Amino acid sequence: MRKVGLLGGMSWASTITYYRHINRDVQRRAGGMCSAPLIIESFNFCDLSRLEKPEQWEMAADKLGNAAQRLEKAGATALLICANSMHRVADDIASQISIPLIHIADCVGKKMKQDKIKKAAIIGTRNVMTESFYRRRLVSHGVNLMTPNMVRVTEIDRIIYDELMQGNVNRDSERTMKTFLTDIAKEDIEAIVLGSTELEMLVNTQANVLPIYDSTKIHADAAVDWILTAD
Repeated sequence: MRKVGLLGGMSWASTITYYRHINRDVQRRAGGMCSAPLIIESFNFCDLSRLEKPEQWEMAADKLGNAAQRLEKAGATALLICANSMHRVADDIASQISIPLIHIADCVGKKMKQDKIKKAAIIGTRNVMTESFYRRRLVSHGVNLMTPNMVRVTEIDRIIYDELMQGNVNRDSERTMKTFLTDIAKEDIEAIVLGSTELEMLVNTQANVLPIYDSTKIHADAAVDWILTAD
C-alpha cells in the first residue's frame, strides 16, 4: 500500500471523519486486519480559523506548505488537505512539494461528471460558497452552480464555525439545515455539494430529495484508491 499524508486539525472533528472513512474502506476493500498507512500533521486551528486578510492567507499557505514538505520527507506519496476551505491555498501548497496533492473539489467534480450532473448548489463555509477557488474547479468539470443565497451563507457559516468545528451538534441547527436543503431542492438544480468536511455531522446525506455529494467521503475514497493502487 502507498502511504498518504493528511493535513488535519482544520477542524479536529473532520480529521476524525477522514481517518475513519479511509481506514474502514481500506479494511473493506483489502480485507482482514488491513488498515491505511497514514501520516497526519494536525494543526492548532486557533491559528488558521476565520482567515480574511491576504497576509493571513499567506501565513496559512506558509504553515501548510512547510507541513506538506515534512509529510513528503516522512514518506507520504500523496497529500490531502482535510478541509474544503483551506483549499484556497492548495495551489501554493502543491507548488512546494513533488508528490500529488489530491484536490477535494476535483474529486467531487469528477464524480459529478461521471454521474452526468450538470446543475448543482454548494453548501459550506462562506469562502467555499462564494469565492472562485472552489467553484471554478467544479465548473471545470462541467457543473453549473447556483448563485449562493447570502442569508443561507451567513447562517451555514455560523453553524460550521461556532458549533460543528467545536464538536457540537445542535438540534435547532439540524432543523435549520433541513429547511435550507428543502428550499434549495426547489431550485432548478440536480444535486447539492456538501462542501464542508463538518456538515456530515448534521446532514443525513441519504435522506434528501436531491442527491448529496459528500465532499469528505468522496475525498477519502480518492485517498483509498491511491493507497490501494500499485506503483
